[in-house]
This record gives sequence, structure tokens and C-alpha cells, in this order.
Amino acid sequence: MNNSLRRACCLAVFLLVAACSKEPEPVDPAHTPRPSLANVKPSFINKVWEVSLSTGVAPGTLYAFLSDGTLVVTSPNSKAAFGAWTYTNGKLTMIEEAQEYKTDILSLTQDELRLKSHNPGGSIEILLVPAQVAPLPP
Repeated sequence: MNNSLRRACCLAVFLLVAACSKEPEPVDPAHTPRPSLANVKPSFINKVWEVSLSTGVAPGTLYAFLSDGTLVVTSPNSKAAFGAWTYTNGKLTMIEEAQEYKTDILSLTQDELRLKSHNPGGSIEILLVPAQVAPLPP
């Protein structure tokens, strides 16, 4: 191997080793970009949720927030009621019988959806869990 080729190979190996051994730069969490809540698809959509506990809704009542904005609410003692829902800038609004209810999402995991609905008669809290029914199509 001639000297210039040997130097080029040594330089390449040196640069490769230097690049691999470089310490990662510290991350500043305050300046880490975060996704906008307005662009995040909430994980409660297209799932059937069952009321587990509530200050104003009967346990066993089912809720489904369909991706087209339809809200379906039904219970063993009533026919299904259809409303609407919106999720804009991280804020949920449920619309039932033409009445809008601003609704806080208190917690959202794969195992629970905890809501606080601000109704004209006062706020109610609803703890929803995944219903034991067949899943809705995407």
C-alpha cells in the first residue's frame, strides 16, 4: 500500500473513531420541541368507554367518541343518543341535544378516561374505562 493511501485510510479510521466516541450534547428540556396538542389525535377516539363511577351518569353507560365528531351515548335502560364532540387546541367539548358542555380531560390512559363536564346545572365527574365490547372499526 502506498503512503498516500495508507494516510487516507488512517485518517478515515481516526475520524470514524472520533465521531463514535463523541460525548452527546446535553439536552435542554425547556428548548426541546413538543408536539402541539392541537395536532395530537387523542387516544380516546373510536373506542367504546363504559362509565365506572360518576357524580351524575349511571354506571354502565357507554360512550363512544367517533372520529367523524359523532358522540354516541347509551345505557342498558335507554336507546342510543347521538350528539357531537370537538377537540380543538387541547380542549374537549361535548354537544348533546344542541347543548355544548365544556369538558376537562382530568386523565387519559389506555385504561381510563376521567372527565369533568361543566353542565349548566353544575359540573359532573365521569370515570370511564374501556368497555367489554367489540372494538369499533378505525
